[in-house]
Amino acid sequence: MIPLLLVLLLVLILFGAGFALEALWWIAVILLVVWILGFFFRGAGAGGSRGRWYRW
Repeated sequence: MIPLLLVLLLVLILFGAGFALEALWWIAVILLVVWILGFFFRGAGAGGSRGRWYRW
């Protein structure tokens, strides 16, 4: 009974890690797209220089 529970626990851990990694990949892709779009849609700053669209 104990080995069966250990195998099920291992499957749950691996499934959870796979889901988390998949979600992190999607978040990284979305942030990359937003970052790239920031280069195209940033406004002009003081003195005519193009500034950053984010504040950090």
